[in-house]
Amino acid sequence: MKRNQQTVDNPKLITPQEAARILGVEATTLGNWRHTKRYALPYVKVGRKVMYRTADVEKFIESRYVTH
Repeated sequence: MKRNQQTVDNPKLITPQEAARILGVEATTLGNWRHTKRYALPYVKVGRKVMYRTADVEKFIESRYVTH
């Protein structure tokens, strides 16, 4: 398998800055959400490095849709 090939076993990971850009918030806001557990946005932590799975960011966006 190629190193950059994405599979179910090797999901696409993005930085907090990339996730923040997608969500329209600041990266520091994501840090606050992690610290306070304000929103259930899963993340991956390896050592001190925090990453987000693109699938989780997309699911988070879907869960925030409001219809009247």
